[in-house]
Amino acid sequence: MPVIVVGADTPTGEAVVRAVCRSAAETRAFVSDSGAAEGLRAMKVKAALGDVSDASHVEAAAMHCFCAVLVVDAAEDGRERAFANSPAEVMEGWAEAVRSAGVQRVIWVGGENLPLPLPSSAPEEATVRVEGAAEADLEAAARRVVQLESARRMTV
Repeated sequence: MPVIVVGADTPTGEAVVRAVCRSAAETRAFVSDSGAAEGLRAMKVKAALGDVSDASHVEAAAMHCFCAVLVVDAAEDGRERAFANSPAEVMEGWAEAVRSAGVQRVIWVGGENLPLPLPSSAPEEATVRVEGAAEADLEAAARRVVQLESARRMTV
């Protein structure tokens, strides 16, 4: 079933995309960086380019996806966000977007910046904490995302 990674142009998002590509039938990515979009397309990932704070654009990219991986770093880093004034507003927009797109499973991914509680977004929700910025930490988080994404039913 299709999986979308919102914030795939962050280090965490890149690790998640690499891991998900090996297990999901169709992987999509939502990014703000055109260079990252081209690199993802070379990996056979369907990449949508846009403002991460534009909930309508995120919704369109997530349409018909079963699972959405929402990388919190993309809500908080230095990229331009024209449709929200704070990371919390970006995440609220993502939650609304994936709900409206009919996504059934959402996995929020972040480090110390992972705010709790998170906006309610789907019938099945989980969080994955990234323990650090080292490659091993990112890969461990990506493996956990794949376990949750491919589970018959998520248990949280």
